[in-house]
Amino acid sequence: MLRRNLCELAAILCYVVALANMPIADSTALGQITPLIVLVGSSLLFGEKIGAVRMALISLGFVGAVMVAQPTMQGISIYALLALGNAALAATRDLAGRKVGAEVPGMIVAISAVVVVLLGSGVAHLVSEQWVMPEGRHLLLLAGAGLFLIFGHFFIFMAYRVGPTSAVAPFYYCFTVWAVISGLLVFGQLPNALAVCGILLVIGSGLAIVSLDERRRRLSIVA
Repeated sequence: MLRRNLCELAAILCYVVALANMPIADSTALGQITPLIVLVGSSLLFGEKIGAVRMALISLGFVGAVMVAQPTMQGISIYALLALGNAALAATRDLAGRKVGAEVPGMIVAISAVVVVLLGSGVAHLVSEQWVMPEGRHLLLLAGAGLFLIFGHFFIFMAYRVGPTSAVAPFYYCFTVWAVISGLLVFGQLPNALAVCGILLVIGSGLAIVSLDERRRRLSIVA
């Protein structure tokens, strides 16, 4: 559990620094390789079979996510490498989570992740930044973000605990869909036609994977 949470800390530090120094579309697009790394890792470490059809659907999801993010392709920089590091560390986090014992409650894993990130990022802040007292609304936003973060960790950990990696990992691409929805509701930013097509591609590939898993489950029951 500690290894999982330390990977989460390193991933967040990479992402925050990258996000502050490069377009959000680029950092988001680079992060979309996380499910692919998870799938390759689970195949090598746990012997899980992916299958050609599922891999094709996952690749379609990746294409859709990039269509939504629409990176500017301004070239490789140290910040782009940090964004790639975030993707690799996030994948390592999810693979490490597979090794957490079944007796450990999922909410304990989620809350401990937040504590580790809080302590680690606090040290990084004191070392490299100047303290600025947040206003009341900032504290409310931080509290809300922390609440969503805890449940996000809980759900993704439990999904990987009870489901096969090949079924769970592709839904990481929904991150870009929710990012577009948030941009519309919070900032009034309408997605363009390419982003809409990408959203449909992500949703379609996800539904196809769910349908494929359900069909295999039914066949296994019949057999």
